Amino acid sequence: MEYTETGVGRELGERARQFMDEVVLPVEREHSGDGAVSEAVIEELREEARARGVYCPQIDEEHGGMGYDFRDVLPLFEQAGRSLLGGPAMRVAAPDEGNMHTIELIGTDTQKERWLEPLVEGEITSAFSMTEPKPGAGSDPKMMQTTAQKDGDEWVIDGHKWWTTMGSEADVFIVMAQTDMDAHPYSGTSLFLVPANANGVEIVRDIPHLGPSIVHSSHAEITYDRVRIPEDNLLGTENEGFTHAQERLGPARLTHCMRYSGMAQRSLDVAKAYLSEREAFGGPIAEKQAPRFAIAEAETDLYAAGTMIRDAATKIARGESARNEVSACKVFTANVTQDAIDTALQLCGGSGMSKDLPIADFYASVRCFRIVDGADEVHKRTLARAAFEDVDTAEIETLSQFENQRAQNRIVHRTSPVFHDAIRPTR
Repeated sequence: MEYTETGVGRELGERARQFMDEVVLPVEREHSGDGAVSEAVIEELREEARARGVYCPQIDEEHGGMGYDFRDVLPLFEQAGRSLLGGPAMRVAAPDEGNMHTIELIGTDTQKERWLEPLVEGEITSAFSMTEPKPGAGSDPKMMQTTAQKDGDEWVIDGHKWWTTMGSEADVFIVMAQTDMDAHPYSGTSLFLVPANANGVEIVRDIPHLGPSIVHSSHAEITYDRVRIPEDNLLGTENEGFTHAQERLGPARLTHCMRYSGMAQRSLDVAKAYLSEREAFGGPIAEKQAPRFAIAEAETDLYAAGTMIRDAATKIARGESARNEVSACKVFTANVTQDAIDTALQLCGGSGMSKDLPIADFYASVRCFRIVDGADEVHKRTLARAAFEDVDTAEIETLSQFENQRAQNRIVHRTSPVFHDAIRPTR
């Protein structure tokens, strides 16, 4: 595995660390327990991020970003995860980050000018509208029910989506829909850019959900009732929606992994500070073996996750799909970050549950990570399928095999009156 940071990545990560320590964390502490911060606060943080050279580093300069290589931005993503305000401040938070990447990757020049550049600037927001209520597509995307049919120079979209993150606030949706009803869904769906104010788009509700309080987060249920959009709003190639979705989700899953790794590490940092100050049973809790070992095990897991993520990112940067590597990163990181944050909360006791510390918000946020961008079970299924693709039976050739003649005799005995004789132990 390759896990050393590039010089560029280290320098960018250090700038991000300073920005987080000097700007973002003080703002987080100022607003702890007060509910979601205002858009004005987020915009102030973004202005400072621009000034410090840590704003939207993953998008090309021609579209308003900083033009860094995907591999080089990982340390920044990890730093951003140390606070729930870090991602929005540096414009690397989901879902906008993944949507910007998608439009940059497969969008037309016109689409980039209309949608990507305002997204980079933070002038508009976006959402990825794929998941559907039953019996539609959930963990099994082959069950896609939403359709898009061509009518002259327009597409007409009919469907029902939910769990569309930030859907209530979005100015534009990337909608996945079936476009070839006779084809397998993997080769018969497409992506579309749908303005939120298009006729027929209705936000049914914000789904009440588990989540943090310091940043606003919605998950919308949306219906598309004969929504007409220009044919030019097709994003990417017709009937290649699943291919494009995987192109989006691979890097997005890794950036999620980095942000949650930063969140988990910050949780442990808070816990270590608390344990060092809190005394019980005759001395500082930090001197007790059980909490020390718990911290050590959690940091070991995070080190392993960081190594995996960087290795997968290197392969993606080389043009490889790295699908199995990304699945391994996603399922492993989701679980070890959840465990690390849970450990930190437990070690801080009642203070861990309070909103005076960030751990409670982190705890509410991390649980969704084992579901979003592919549930654990989906990624394990992918990895298990790959594990059994090329089984080498030579590995068990040394085992004794049941003799054919003896097997045939057993069959004869079972059909004869003396069947019981056939099952007597062999001497």
